[in-house]
Amino acid sequence: MLAAAWLGRGFWGLLRSAGRRRPGGGARPLASKPGAAAARGRGALSGPPAVPLLREHQRLLRAPAAAAWRLLSGGAGPPDPPREPCPELYENPWTIPNILSMARMGLAPVLGYLIVEENFDVALGVFVLAGVTDLLDGFIARNWANQKSALGSALDPLADKILISVLYVSLTCTNLIPVSLTSMIILRDVALIAAVFYVRYKTLSPPRTLSRYFNPCYATAQLKPTFISKMNTAVQLILVAASLAAPVFNYVDSIYLQTLWCITAFTTVTSAYSYYHYGRKTVQVINNK
Repeated sequence: MLAAAWLGRGFWGLLRSAGRRRPGGGARPLASKPGAAAARGRGALSGPPAVPLLREHQRLLRAPAAAAWRLLSGGAGPPDPPREPCPELYENPWTIPNILSMARMGLAPVLGYLIVEENFDVALGVFVLAGVTDLLDGFIARNWANQKSALGSALDPLADKILISVLYVSLTCTNLIPVSLTSMIILRDVALIAAVFYVRYKTLSPPRTLSRYFNPCYATAQLKPTFISKMNTAVQLILVAASLAAPVFNYVDSIYLQTLWCITAFTTVTSAYSYYHYGRKTVQVINNK
């Protein structure tokens, strides 16, 4: 490149000398020739000057990557780097609380089978194990920020509802819980699950494909259960534990167990109304773009 610059400079000097000579040996400015200005405007002398070319060479040496791109692309600048995906839209679903919630879902059919087979001793032990997983996932999510996720806010109550529904149906089949109470609890849980699917659809950004809809990595909304709903879950689990222990410790016809049925029915209806009344406040949209 440097050699080309020097050759261009010498060639340009020869042209200037030839253009300025007159037959008498004198010289006159190039602009005094007839048509010189017009020839210059038309680019008759189109050779590049040497000094700007040398400066361009030095600039190329200082910024070779950007200049080479401009030369190859006809003067356009380098393309913008690709944008990173929005971090709040994508999260890791494999956290310890989420794994514990999924384990609790897996224990639900095991408990149902044990209850229907009237193996209440083992069922009570498995139920205690499921309760330990429920306590652990909440404790870990509250105390370790990297284990908290929007998926967990929906997966934890979903696991509780699946477990409770299976337990109540099984206990109803063994005549330990009345059919009316079980029907009330299942109808409430079905309505809440349908509402969760609707919120997921409304908060998911286009395109709303099935793969993105059921992909747990795309977090769109975070659920915040009401206080009475948390109390209702606790009361329902207490009733399940008491009903499982009733045939083991022989208090199936206890008045205290029947009183617990009435309390559970009251908290179930109250929690359903709280979701209806405070519906929008229980959903926090993360990204709706």
